[in-house]
Amino acid sequence: MSDDRHRGASHEGHMDVQDYKQRLRDVEAQLSARIAHEREQAREQVADSPRDRADDSVTDEAESEDFTEAELDATVLQQVRDALERIEDGTFGRCVVDGEPIEPKRLEAVPWTPYCLKHQKLSEGPFRSRPSL
Repeated sequence: MSDDRHRGASHEGHMDVQDYKQRLRDVEAQLSARIAHEREQAREQVADSPRDRADDSVTDEAESEDFTEAELDATVLQQVRDALERIEDGTFGRCVVDGEPIEPKRLEAVPWTPYCLKHQKLSEGPFRSRPSL
């Protein structure tokens, strides 16, 4: 293999997924560690020291923020693991909606994305963000 392939450059029109695979594994490890830390922080918010209602309110808010951050990280972690599965089954770099190639710049920025830009925008369309009546 040439040095270009090791850096993730294309070779004969094919991307080298090994670079993406390593990046995804690194992100997976970082997120797993961060989630564990955030959950531990949330648990520590409930200290055994005497508190009044104001203290409880601040503690509850901080605990809620820690759990929310852990939930968001867990969502991205699942997307990273899904991307690793797509590498294994040979569909990585293709939109899960229509199978078309995902833009290289998009994959470079968000290697766990399952969608091309067109389908990502459609999934975030105006009807998805409107509150229901």
